[in-house]
Amino acid sequence: MRILLVALMVVFTAFAGASVRAADLPEYPDVQVPEVDYGLQGGFYLRGSAGANLLWSQQHVGLCGCGSLPPTAAGYGYSIGAGFGYEVGNGLRFDATADYLSNDGLTDGTDTLHLRAGVALANAYYDIPLSSGGSAGGGFGAYVGGGLGAAWYHVNVTPADPTLPDGNGWSPAVAAMAGVTYDAGTWVADLGYRLIYMPVITNNAVAMPSYYLNGNTVNEIRGTVRYRFQ
Repeated sequence: MRILLVALMVVFTAFAGASVRAADLPEYPDVQVPEVDYGLQGGFYLRGSAGANLLWSQQHVGLCGCGSLPPTAAGYGYSIGAGFGYEVGNGLRFDATADYLSNDGLTDGTDTLHLRAGVALANAYYDIPLSSGGSAGGGFGAYVGGGLGAAWYHVNVTPADPTLPDGNGWSPAVAAMAGVTYDAGTWVADLGYRLIYMPVITNNAVAMPSYYLNGNTVNEIRGTVRYRFQ
């Protein structure tokens, strides 16, 4: 019996000591682990653009006894387009665009050219953040880029001249782009410059005299809106 009482007293003392030690321990606040923002990790987007353009040609060659002479004024016009692309998430992005381009007013002093074209390009860009808003919302940025594709066009001249018939053709197209952006997360606004180079524009007349415009550059100021799928 005495042994049992001693054992009970030892157990009671141990529990009492543990309770006292637990009461003496300080209380620690809950630790809140912040969420890590990894920014955009890549995603698809749609885009739409509209802009104004100037067309300049280095040389006009007429195969109707007109000789070779430079244009005396730049043509003026507009373009509208759309595209689909992908952002890698590390500053690189890629898209494919299709644009309708209209231009009038390019002249050699006698005849004035009217150009209507569809331009398809595969493009690559590098985005440069200019503010601390990050890649996923609320920040200004800039970009540079380039593109490669083709243009399919229709041309005619005024005043109407039976020796200079209307014509259709196509040309390789090379583009260079640069601009500034505002990133609002889902939406990105873009104001940029694009240069499109087309080596040759011609009416491709078969049975009648042809004319060729060599070294053509289209200079555009364009506004673009991109919508991200998130």
